[in-house]
Amino acid sequence: MKDFLVILFVALGGALVVAVPGWFVLRAIRHRSILVHLLVLLAITLLAVFAGIFGVARGMFISEHDLKVLLIVLSLAGAVSLGVGVWLGRRLAAAAMWADEVRLRERQMEANRRELVAWVSHDLRTPLAGLRAMAEALEDGVVGDPETIADYHRRIRVEADRMASLVDDLFELSRINAGALRLSLASVSLGDVVSDAVASATPVAAARGVRLVAAETGWPTVQGSEPELSRVVANLLRNAIRHTPSDGTVTLTGGQDGAGGWLAVTDGCGGIPPADLPRVFDVAFRGGSARTPATTVGEGGGGGLGLAIVRGLVEAHRGQVAVSNVDGGCRFVVSLPA
Repeated sequence: MKDFLVILFVALGGALVVAVPGWFVLRAIRHRSILVHLLVLLAITLLAVFAGIFGVARGMFISEHDLKVLLIVLSLAGAVSLGVGVWLGRRLAAAAMWADEVRLRERQMEANRRELVAWVSHDLRTPLAGLRAMAEALEDGVVGDPETIADYHRRIRVEADRMASLVDDLFELSRINAGALRLSLASVSLGDVVSDAVASATPVAAARGVRLVAAETGWPTVQGSEPELSRVVANLLRNAIRHTPSDGTVTLTGGQDGAGGWLAVTDGCGGIPPADLPRVFDVAFRGGSARTPATTVGEGGGGGLGLAIVRGLVEAHRGQVAVSNVDGGCRFVVSLPA
């Protein structure tokens, strides 16, 4: 019994000689990575075992040969433990980083959802109030001259079209976010897509006094779905026209590089504040004061969904979209697989 108590106290004392300083070391590195914490913890544990066993072995007068064998075995076991610790530490660090990214992405999505609901509620409340007022005026006979009645009918149609466009954007965005978007990929000529989009947007641009200039040559052929690519170009054009002042120019260019084809839309918006550039493609983002607001009757300021849809559709094609400021405006570049 006496020998057992001696062994117990010697082993405990040797372990404490290492464990107590190790506790202070762990406190000092509490802001370091998971991998560092795990390695230090393993090292403290192994050194505590070494100290306890070495103290007991010396007290029991173990031969030098037996002590050397014991230390070799412990060294090998410690090396294996540290190797496993490094492997597990890296996996735990990667898992922790992934979990942090997931939580951050969830918080961003929740913030975007709240902002989207607020914007959509505002965008629907205003035209609905106008529609109701005009409908009541027509129903009660407040307006009677044909010209005013025709103007009310026109305004009702314009507001209805704008709300229908907003609902279409919401539906498209929900398909993208839900992963329900299915693309029918084929070889698509960006020149044909741009030509159709320019023809469709020309009346709107002319009403605002904006010139549309599209390159006649250099358009690549890309792998994509023509309806979705048409939506991408149409949204970029509509955004560029909305934020370009009268007598301004919107330019469309394209080309091909080693990664595939690209399309660029350059407007005359006056530039986007650098702090807002990373948020341009966020849901419900509408830009800052540097961008020219819409003034055309019935056009509104947009639902803040067009560029978010552009990013979703481009990424669904395994492409990328980016924006940068240029002289007098900004430039949106869409890169797609060849």
